[in-house]
Amino acid sequence: MSLVIDEIKANAEVYHGDDLCQEKSKFLLKEIGLPNGLLPLKDIEECGYVKETGFVWLKQKKKTDHKFDKIGRLVSYAPEVTAYVEQNRIKKLTGVKTKELLIWISLSDIYVDDPPTGKITFKTPAGLSRSFPVSAFEIEEEVKDVKEESDVKEANAAVEVKEL
Repeated sequence: MSLVIDEIKANAEVYHGDDLCQEKSKFLLKEIGLPNGLLPLKDIEECGYVKETGFVWLKQKKKTDHKFDKIGRLVSYAPEVTAYVEQNRIKKLTGVKTKELLIWISLSDIYVDDPPTGKITFKTPAGLSRSFPVSAFEIEEEVKDVKEESDVKEANAAVEVKEL
């Protein structure tokens, strides 16, 4: 059963399609002060955000497992991930589990320290927590696109100068 009902969607920004949802989820993470690679979901069908309450949801076609190589941790994302977001924090998280030794443990809270210490902390419903470097969850932005755009602008400017 879906946790996101039509009544919630009525007051939300809702987006469909993997490309747009990928972009929006990374933007939201960056906007609230969390690393943009925190939710590496695949084939996202729908995502939404209720600004008044901070409620966020992401629906993907099937569950996804992802290994964060820099810290050697395997994380599982359910077909539906929900949470409440606020500055530097995700709380009441559902649909995300991490593998510790041989068992899967649900995560409920994720936060970075304010003022920044370079650490991000993951907390379980039982109150256990573990911290890692924020850099382990950041994805490098595609600088290549910006460079290509500036090359095109320079080329256009050169053409305009020659015409004068």
